[in-house]
Amino acid sequence: MGSRGIASYNDADGKPPSKRSMPTRFVQRFRQLLSDALANVDEASGKKLNKCIGVYAFYDYDGEPIYVGQTWEDFGTRVGRHLRGQRTDTLAYRILDPFEVAEMELYPAEDARALPKAEKTAAIDALEYSVYLTAIERSKYRAILNEKIPPVSPRITLPRSYRFPLVPNDMREDREHPDVRIARRAETLARVAAVAHERGEVSSGLRRVIVIQAVRLADLAAARLAYAEGRSRPAATAIDVQGLVGSVMAEYGDEDSEADSTDA
Repeated sequence: MGSRGIASYNDADGKPPSKRSMPTRFVQRFRQLLSDALANVDEASGKKLNKCIGVYAFYDYDGEPIYVGQTWEDFGTRVGRHLRGQRTDTLAYRILDPFEVAEMELYPAEDARALPKAEKTAAIDALEYSVYLTAIERSKYRAILNEKIPPVSPRITLPRSYRFPLVPNDMREDREHPDVRIARRAETLARVAAVAHERGEVSSGLRRVIVIQAVRLADLAAARLAYAEGRSRPAATAIDVQGLVGSVMAEYGDEDSEADSTDA
């Protein structure tokens, strides 16, 4: 007999539900907040953000930067692929858990669109590397989940950015509960480790991500343990991330990375 709850089977009329009604309420509202954010207008270009090129950054529930990328397509296409579960190398490799993304920040670069290809590449790379450096500085781990570190470029003054929450306020408490996040983080770590195991020949950047994700998991789990025991949360310096992964300021010349260059 079918369920009669919120996920019940069709009524007697047999009409199929609309595809938009199929995702959970959280996913529907998450996607609506994403669509609303992308509908905002970039003051510099006068274009809606979903039609702008540039650089984007994702943040978790603690405001911790977790990923930086660039796009020559537009934010609507690239960010949509990341956060709506459509295929990107970052998702295929299980590097990024969309449900861990609580906020996003967009740095439009429409002024670079009309430049010759070489100049456009240099401009977007410089913006991405500058956003990446800022993310590293703001990160308690001094490391984020980029498989491929952006090309080393001159640091520039960051342009106006637009930052948006993506998690409904009335659903945030359940989603950011430490036990939920520990479970999802452990699952994400297991999946990316499985990719390394199954493919074997993967980039050193992917293996670096495994270490960083393990550090993020250990830190959150340790904080939960300390809370349960009535102790203060361990300091971020309890784990020497740089000692584990080395420098995160430039690649070591790994030319075998399979990552899409626009996904870095």
